[in-house]
Parts: sequence; structure tokens; C-alpha cells
Amino acid sequence: MMENLSIVPILLFSVIVHEIAHGWTAMKLGDPTAKEMGRLTLNPLPHIDLFGSIIFPLMSLAAAGTVFLAWAKPVPVNPGNFSRPRRDDMIVSFAGPASNILMAGFCAVAFIVTTIIARQVNSADSPLITNASVFVMTMFYGGVYLNIILAVFNLIPIPPLDGSHILASFLPPQAAIAYRRIGFLGIIAILFLMRVPAVARAFHDAVMFLASPLEHFMGGAL
Repeated sequence: MMENLSIVPILLFSVIVHEIAHGWTAMKLGDPTAKEMGRLTLNPLPHIDLFGSIIFPLMSLAAAGTVFLAWAKPVPVNPGNFSRPRRDDMIVSFAGPASNILMAGFCAVAFIVTTIIARQVNSADSPLITNASVFVMTMFYGGVYLNIILAVFNLIPIPPLDGSHILASFLPPQAAIAYRRIGFLGIIAILFLMRVPAVARAFHDAVMFLASPLEHFMGGAL
């Protein structure tokens, strides 16, 4: 149970960073909407989505014994404020998954640091210290793979995921509008596709391709 619960803090923090990355990038490209609505903050309250941030993770923990997905409220973005809307929307969309890849690197470094510290303090043979050390190390180690999964998942080019905005930027304007109208039906399509063995294998391979360098980095450092 500790292993499953340890992933929750880093999961919620990661999805918040993901949304902040969208808003911050949009601001740099001329759209201050997210900033004006108070969404460029690490305070979780403005970002929490009742279902995606709380109910769904708890349901997956109860049903599957682990938390594998959560999301925060999408930050508001007004492409009309961009100087080059199609290009800038693509950049803003990519910023979220990119932030998760950076978070995976941060978690790898944090795992190494906490492991080195734990090897020193555990000599006190304190169960409390030992359990706390295991919790933190598990959280950061899981955070590496969790953030890679979030990055790859969000890059799937099906609405409403970030990958769909990137793909739409290359489509003719009318086709892009029609494509984005898929909306919630895209979630159903994603859930179906993830059950197709070839798609699930490709997803797994993409995750491992991105995670392997960090795995080697952690192993080599320790």
C-alpha cells in the first residue's frame, strides 16, 4: 500500500506542472489568459479537477491497487492572442509533455540524492526513518516512469490530448477544426486503442525508449 500511495503526491505535482507549462509558454507567446486567471502557480487549489485529480485516482487505487493516471484542470489558452496561432498553439501543446520529460529527469536526480542520504541515515536503525526513506525513494523512482508515461500518453494525436493539437497544426484549417470537434469521443477511442496489443506494445516501447537513459543514469550513479 505504501508503494501505491507514494506515487500520488508526485502524480498530482506532475500534472500541475504540466498545466503550468502550457500556461507559461502561452504567456511567453503573447497570451496572458492563464496568468490573469491565477493558473501560473504551484498552489494546487486552482488546478484541482474534482474528478480527474481526486475521484479517478482514488477509484483506480481501490479497483486496481495503483494510481496510473490523473489530470488537472486544463489551463485556458486563447490562440487569438498569438502572433502565429497555428505554430504557437503547437508549441504550447508540446510544452506540457516536455515538462513531464524534465520532471522525469528531476525525479531521477532526486532518487539518487535521497538514496545516498538514506544509506547514511538508516544506520540509526530507526523504523520510522527507514519507512520514510523507502516512501520518498519509491515516490521519486516511480515519478521517473510516471512522468514518461504522462508525456507519451499526452502526445497521442487524438483529441483532446496535446498530440492532437500538434497534429492539427499541420492540417488544413477546416480539417483541423473538424478534427478537434471529436472532443470527448477521442477519450473513448484512446481507451479502445490502448487495449489493442500492437498499440499497447508501441506505447510500452516508447515509454521504455525514453526511460532507459534515465534508468542507466540512476544505476550508474548508484
